[in-house]
Amino acid sequence: MSPAEFRDKYTLASGSVLNFNGKPNHTGKPSCSLYEEGKGCSVHPARPLACRLFPLGRQIQSGTVQYIHEGSQFPCLKECPEVLQLPLLTVEDYLTGQETQVFEQGQDFYMEIMQNLADSSFELLLDTGLSDSGDTQTLASWKKLGNMDIQTLIAQIPAEWLDVLMIPGLEGQSDVMTFAQAHNEFLQIKIQELAGTLSNLDEIRETAELTMALALCLAHAIGADAKGLSEHWIWIAKSHGAR
Repeated sequence: MSPAEFRDKYTLASGSVLNFNGKPNHTGKPSCSLYEEGKGCSVHPARPLACRLFPLGRQIQSGTVQYIHEGSQFPCLKECPEVLQLPLLTVEDYLTGQETQVFEQGQDFYMEIMQNLADSSFELLLDTGLSDSGDTQTLASWKKLGNMDIQTLIAQIPAEWLDVLMIPGLEGQSDVMTFAQAHNEFLQIKIQELAGTLSNLDEIRETAELTMALALCLAHAIGADAKGLSEHWIWIAKSHGAR
């Protein structure tokens, strides 16, 4: 199955969210569309980080990583009572068993890719004469984009650029980090190619809005605070003279 076919069959929001439209589980909630009754996860060896961490969440603030869960009681004790019969595990042992390390590294690197996309937007705004022209539309658009939910945001991005972000055609890469690094290079090449065709401030502004939309879309996809990031990036742009 091609990445595009997988995206369309098993995910929502252009590939950033797994689709839960399967048979209801014991709690009455629909199962993941990749779950097969009597077998379990049909892609278990390739399951994403969120599935490997579940029911834990991974939170990064000021460079510090914490593992968290919702509520005062560990979720598995309520949702999967059979775990009470299993040996106790430390969080470290659980994460080791789920082989999360390389996927966490990949998530962290995609945060860098997200920042690189935002940096491209900064360069278009601040280094091309757009900001010096008195432009006020760009930051207003960044704020509007930051307030959008993922589905609304995706609707603002041309289909070919969604493909560049979500299904870049880099199959055959040997591991998570190799893929992520190749994806970063691919994104930067595509943005540089587009920037080389821009001939006026309107086109520059539109491209600055596009690259910011891509950054915020990726923020949603990796679980970052898109609204908070857009506000932070607007503040930085203003501190460099943008309006």
